[in-house]
Amino acid sequence: MTSTDEKQAPGRERQPASRPLRIAVLIKTNDGGLWILPQVEAMRQRGHEVVVVLPPGAGRLSDELRRRHFDVVDCPFPFRPGPSMLAGLWRLRRLIRQLRPDVLQYHLIASAYVARMATVGLPVRRVHTVAGPLYLDSPVIRAAERLLWRLDDTIICGCANASERYGALGCPAPRRAVATYGVDTSAFDPTSAGPGTRLTARAELGIPRDAFLAVMVAYVYPPKRLVHGGRGIKGHDVLLAAWPEFRRRHPDAHLLLVGGGWTPAGVAHRRELIERFRVAEDPTITWLETVPDVRPCYHAADVSVSPSLSESHGAAVEAGAMGVPSIVSDAGGLPETVDERSGWVVPRDDPAALLDALEHAYGEFEAGTLAGRGKAARDRMVELFDNRRTARTVTDVCERVATGAGHR
Repeated sequence: MTSTDEKQAPGRERQPASRPLRIAVLIKTNDGGLWILPQVEAMRQRGHEVVVVLPPGAGRLSDELRRRHFDVVDCPFPFRPGPSMLAGLWRLRRLIRQLRPDVLQYHLIASAYVARMATVGLPVRRVHTVAGPLYLDSPVIRAAERLLWRLDDTIICGCANASERYGALGCPAPRRAVATYGVDTSAFDPTSAGPGTRLTARAELGIPRDAFLAVMVAYVYPPKRLVHGGRGIKGHDVLLAAWPEFRRRHPDAHLLLVGGGWTPAGVAHRRELIERFRVAEDPTITWLETVPDVRPCYHAADVSVSPSLSESHGAAVEAGAMGVPSIVSDAGGLPETVDERSGWVVPRDDPAALLDALEHAYGEFEAGTLAGRGKAARDRMVELFDNRRTARTVTDVCERVATGAGHR
């Protein structure tokens, strides 16, 4: 999968926008969503004026944007059900009229619904940026999006799977770009570490130095009532169901889970998983709620596992950038992150298939060939998933939309 920025003839450079643009970016979180940072930086580097509209208060995203001297504006829409929603929508519309952006880019489906409604009839181009296809798993939302995508001038899909699904809803190819959220391959780079980094990381994590180590990095999201039978979407339960048999066959194996619960409901779901699979009684499982830096976990790991029921590209891109091969499910955009040289794809919600893939990885670990897959994974991330490439593509799309090119 590649981003759909236009190929340029040799020796020709992309032509800059004819004038600086005013781009407003709307996102429903002030804490997550750090993946917008390289995108807004690329816009600013092109000479465009960028203002980010997000919920009021302190948060990792809002704090970092202000540290980088971006214009940050409190979003007047509450992004939660309540009697103030209509008034908040009207105030957001008034804010957008005051900002007078050439382009309004919005991330996450809740932001999309709000942005579309708030800007009906306003002279602004709309760019809907899709982080992942989870919401399209809902028949109700799919039915709504079959109509509502027409309010977007362009949809930038975070994976080819999301683009294909919007195509199935009737959105024509010229209005569907693909730009993975990607990974910073300069920050996630195994070659920057010293020769003893792996052993040091294992010692700090409490992992035996010679163990086969599988790692899964993912928050525990609460079960979604309307999709996937009310189960957590990251597939922790699939991996934990496969692990006891794998551990029985290979007592030297260890499983490292990294990620706490997202929201109090996610915390409760994580606690339920720990009890159901008796994690606390298994000395071969280490489950960390949070780490200050995930890269040592990848330095220590032999294989990454992403058994999600729904996903865009997930942790597989960070793992791959760190030279760790991945086992991924066939959900959403995950199969786009690996090829036959760099990892394995298994059917989603299939513990037996996941167990078989773990066996293949272990066999290559024993044979000393697993590191070759890790190198191929690193090469794939650098070529296709570097977030600086994505940032350029997103900026290209905003410039093209502002000129009316490809407009409905």
